[in-house]
Amino acid sequence: MSRELETTAGRAVEAVLRAGAGDAEAWAEETVSRHVRVYEGDVESLSDAGGRGLGLRAFDDGRVGYAYGTDLSDGGVAELARAARGAAEAADPDDHGGLPDDPGAAPVEGLHSPALGGWSTERKVELALAAERAARARPGVTQVETVVYSDAEARVAMSNSRGFTAGYQSTQAWAYASAFAGEGADLMTGLGLGLARDPDNLDPEAIGTEAAERALALVGARAPETRRCPVVLDTFVAASFVGFIGSMLSAEAVQRGRSLFADKEGEEVANAAFALVDDGTDREGPDSAPFDGEGSSTRRTSLIEEGSLLTFLFDTRTARIAGRGTTGNATRGSYRSPPTVGTTNLVLAAGEATLDRLVEQAGDGLLVTDVAGLHSGVNPVSGTFSVGASGRLIEGGERGTPVRELTIASDLVSMLRAVQAVGSEARWVPFGGSVKAVPLLIGEMSVSGA
Repeated sequence: MSRELETTAGRAVEAVLRAGAGDAEAWAEETVSRHVRVYEGDVESLSDAGGRGLGLRAFDDGRVGYAYGTDLSDGGVAELARAARGAAEAADPDDHGGLPDDPGAAPVEGLHSPALGGWSTERKVELALAAERAARARPGVTQVETVVYSDAEARVAMSNSRGFTAGYQSTQAWAYASAFAGEGADLMTGLGLGLARDPDNLDPEAIGTEAAERALALVGARAPETRRCPVVLDTFVAASFVGFIGSMLSAEAVQRGRSLFADKEGEEVANAAFALVDDGTDREGPDSAPFDGEGSSTRRTSLIEEGSLLTFLFDTRTARIAGRGTTGNATRGSYRSPPTVGTTNLVLAAGEATLDRLVEQAGDGLLVTDVAGLHSGVNPVSGTFSVGASGRLIEGGERGTPVRELTIASDLVSMLRAVQAVGSEARWVPFGGSVKAVPLLIGEMSVSGA
């Protein structure tokens, strides 16, 4: 099927050139997704959706036009090509636009699992129900609000007028559960989740149990006293911060003056224990692919190493503005949108300490297991933040009193420089993009409570 899409993409490029464009690019995709939601032992909703479409970019005299559609017949493609060419005629000139100078595809294996095709709808429903049962089985859980299983299979092909044509297939499966513990005003929630290439590698028991345990750990939570203390960010929370940091390492954000890292390339921005890479070739990464959204090879890009900010993330256009080369970070949401700069898979390098060891090292402090309003609570230019949080006090090196209705505050560079230790338990978390995160021990942060 990817070969058929490659043929379609090549045919579309020829149509754009016939419409009068100087250069052309076509992105074709076909997707199938399934979604199962269960509640109280029954299927609440079940959907099976598919889509197929084509996005075209036409380049001419420094101008670019974009058009997309779902009619892949010869007539439909010709009409789409004329629309892209017309959009280019109406666009403003851009001296830095155009196709990549050196398109290509990296040898990324393992993105597609044939095992997904062996799972019937009934088995997927049973997986979701098993996660729900696991959450409900824990004493103290009063409700399991949501349990969802989803999967998706995608086929993508790309072609351009510089002779590049390639395609790939990928699969994803994920499931999550949301459980409640406590009663009335003390009702607390917890999330459990899992991601894999196919449902064979999802553990419903672990997903449901995680949701239950995270909710139960917060029962009886109250606002703590205001203090400055060591803070441990669990994996979910660390992933949220890393995702936000990754968005500010986009060259587009830097060039528009919307990133606190704009003038910090080559400088120390973090403790040496904190190392961050963007890796579009990690075979386990949810956002891995052989090529990016404009046909450049994906790659592994070190962003922060030994505490120093090494580079930003570039697509072709931002790289030309900066006099650099692309890092293969042109991303697309789908065929409906042209490429923009974005992260692929952000990977935070693991350390040697377990979460329990980080808590022990903190002594007296705070373990944060949830944050709210991160994207609205962080100033992307100054990096200052004040966000709502909940978790557990750390008392004598052990998990202590549950706490909520508190805020943690700092600025991102100060927080990164205050990293004292990095956890060893890495996992993929879909918060703020595709992030492989580990827990972090921050030496000191402001905690505001009662």
